[in-house]
Amino acid sequence: MMKPHIKEILIGLVIGLVANVAGIYLYIYFFSEHSLETTLQAAVEEGFLGSLIALGAILNLLAFFVFIKKKQLYRARGVLLATLIAALAIVISKFF
Repeated sequence: MMKPHIKEILIGLVIGLVANVAGIYLYIYFFSEHSLETTLQAAVEEGFLGSLIALGAILNLLAFFVFIKKKQLYRARGVLLATLIAALAIVISKFF
């Protein structure tokens, strides 16, 4: 059986990852003239994928503070973990 705090961290992690993907989608939807696929392909080819990930991570800020305000600290830790994963993805996209 999974410990309750591990489950809460995993919930926060999933919410953080979904918020990041949603942020990327919303940014592309509102600010790109091209389709999602075209924009992502151009981001990979032209080297601005890391910037898209960083812009998407802004929604994690909202999720993080909502969880802090509701005193759901383990879920906030999960969102923080998702943000660290996004940062790692940015570093990987910049150097590899």
